[in-house]
Amino acid sequence: MTLTSTSSVPSWAHLNLSTDGDRATLAAHFRETGVRDVECLFADVTGYPRGKLMPAASFAAGSELRICQAIPMQCVTGEYSDDPVFPDSDPDVRLVPDLHTLKRSPWASTPRYLAVHDAHEMDGSLCEFAPRSVLKNVVARYAAAGLTPVIAPEIEFYLTAAMTDPALPLASPTGKGGRPEVGQSAFSLNALNELAPFWDAFHAAIDGLGIRADTWLHEVGENQYEINLLHGDPVAVADQAFLFKTAAREIALQHGLNAVFMAKPIAGQAGSSMHLHQSVVDAQGRNVFSNADGSASEAFFHYIGGLQTYTPDLMLIYAPTVNSYRRYVAGSQAPTNVQWGYDNRTAGLRVPVGAPAARRVENRLAGADANPYLAMAATLAAGLAGMEDQRPPTAPVEGNGYHQARGLPRTFDAAHAQMAASAHAPRLLGERFVRGYLAVKALEHDHYLNEISAWERRYLLPQV
Repeated sequence: MTLTSTSSVPSWAHLNLSTDGDRATLAAHFRETGVRDVECLFADVTGYPRGKLMPAASFAAGSELRICQAIPMQCVTGEYSDDPVFPDSDPDVRLVPDLHTLKRSPWASTPRYLAVHDAHEMDGSLCEFAPRSVLKNVVARYAAAGLTPVIAPEIEFYLTAAMTDPALPLASPTGKGGRPEVGQSAFSLNALNELAPFWDAFHAAIDGLGIRADTWLHEVGENQYEINLLHGDPVAVADQAFLFKTAAREIALQHGLNAVFMAKPIAGQAGSSMHLHQSVVDAQGRNVFSNADGSASEAFFHYIGGLQTYTPDLMLIYAPTVNSYRRYVAGSQAPTNVQWGYDNRTAGLRVPVGAPAARRVENRLAGADANPYLAMAATLAAGLAGMEDQRPPTAPVEGNGYHQARGLPRTFDAAHAQMAASAHAPRLLGERFVRGYLAVKALEHDHYLNEISAWERRYLLPQV
């Protein structure tokens, strides 16, 4: 089955809410369709939706909406860092809607719309702490060089039974056959059909949101799935990935399920990734990774060289939590280094087989738990820096890439320390963002260290 967006999804991108006629057009549509509210949302540093609910009439009128500058950097625990990079005054930022994203909310119980917003400082500049801003700034650097990056994510996740006690392991849901899945169902269509009511509703939801999805499949883990989004503009694709994850969670809850995007949610099962396919085109739309004769260009090799050079310093973006590092296991098709190879899934950077016009690099490092805006910003920034600095890559790896040196931070602590010591990360992603990000991640880790795990109770309690 192929999931695609339909032409029936209305677009409001042409509207300008500073214009009386456009405001009236949108207000009339809201009245005629009974729309009461608009979800004014954005992705915080974790990729979780934050924002405010605004009356539809106020949204159509172009009313100003503000929120605390600190909200984009809210910890996953709900805490806030007191690092001096965050002003003590806790100032406001303006939330400005991107009308390309204005769509009917598929999970609301009453008619409601949603729109992804940018966070702007009061002087009109993009808020440096907002993940969407970070990606926009990277894309702007490409534009300044006369280039346009193109990206496509592959997103994996689990569907589990409802979680009522977080102290217990996640469990497989009961399918229409009356029993939970027990494995050996990779690429099975029958296993997909076991949860057909969810998939029907989810298909309709992402279709209504204009999410340009391609194929979907059952992955290796029990009730683990992958859906591939079509390639396109990085900001638009990141918006779709953000709304994809939001919709999956909301529709799953409506069906008594959990959609789980942790990198390693279930012991003994496969981890979940977010592979990122990327290429670059020039002003004429030509893929700069290929020469006129179809051979690989110098830009292609320098792009890979940039990914190899700068990715280790950015590992905390691709693997943002302590759980993330459980995924990187040799032999699991989760990479342990930044080796690259042709059609080689044991390497962190894979070059798929394809025509010269489709030449691209697949970055296999990011987990499903990574913020899509930040993961895309990190990989695109590293590749661009490689082209600008003319970084040469290593020779392509042949055979088993797991036999190569690890080359990446193995734990959260190591990744945090490497990013904190990096001279490259601030240049690639912004000095204030990197400082704030490190502060947030340190606070989350401190919170984690206060937890006593089941492993400690199981083994230490009776023996020490």
